Amino acid sequence: MDIVHIDNLSKNYGKVHALKQVSFSIPAGTVFGILGPNGSGKTTLLGIVMDVLKPNSGGIRLFGEKPSELHRKQIGTLLETPNFYHYLSGEENLRISAAIKGRGEMDIDKVLQTVDLLKRKKSPFSTYSLGMKQRLAIAAALLGDPEVLVFDEPTNGLDPVGIAEIRELIKKLSLQGKTIIMASHLLDEVEKVCTHVAILKQGVLVACGDVNEILVNEDIVEIASSDIGALKNIFSNYPGSPAINLSDNIIKLSFPAGKANLQDINRFSFDNGMVLTYLNLKKKSLESKFFELTN
Repeated sequence: MDIVHIDNLSKNYGKVHALKQVSFSIPAGTVFGILGPNGSGKTTLLGIVMDVLKPNSGGIRLFGEKPSELHRKQIGTLLETPNFYHYLSGEENLRISAAIKGRGEMDIDKVLQTVDLLKRKKSPFSTYSLGMKQRLAIAAALLGDPEVLVFDEPTNGLDPVGIAEIRELIKKLSLQGKTIIMASHLLDEVEKVCTHVAILKQGVLVACGDVNEILVNEDIVEIASSDIGALKNIFSNYPGSPAINLSDNIIKLSFPAGKANLQDINRFSFDNGMVLTYLNLKKKSLESKFFELTN
């Protein structure tokens, strides 16, 4: 089942087109990353999903139905910097959060245990590290045991230790069966945490699908010979069927990372009556793939 279905969504701020006819679905049980540079429309998209913003056109469905307040109560959110009382303890702040939500007061110890703050529940919020403050915000989102969690830049501003803690927490919540939707401009974060990704560029959806298919490391092997057309025909039958691209009289063969074997490629060409005049291996990083999609 799709938790969220986004249909032809557009949002303008005056002459600025924040989202341009964006459509995709978020399956249940996934960690779904919405990835893009700053200003690509990620936060606007999450705001519309949570009914904080209204679209100019298009719409969404939640849990297969027209969105309602009941549906949104099944979603826990962290859309901005945590706003807690500094002089109150973590536990006291969560009691206030539960009162505002109208649910979740009986969950406080459970969610503090989940985010590894139970031992510090009596400590003032002012004594928490940045990572602990962010984990408390996630604990607040968990009150009421929502099926879905929506995070906007959950590691923003954290040090490496805090980033690692939040990433491990997201993985832990996923294993508990939560569907997690998170916006990020960090390629590394999405690659390490998410199962699926939608990539936005200036409000336009440029790619969407399984992370291992969209953000894949590649080995690019460049080859050439005296008869480039014949060489291309020969390698159209190469075992494993690599993607083939011809540019400037050089053929580029794309393989999954670590799967390109130059010796096998050279032998295959020779066995088919063709001598290579050029053979070169280039690694295509995730960063290259991301910039290729967004620039």
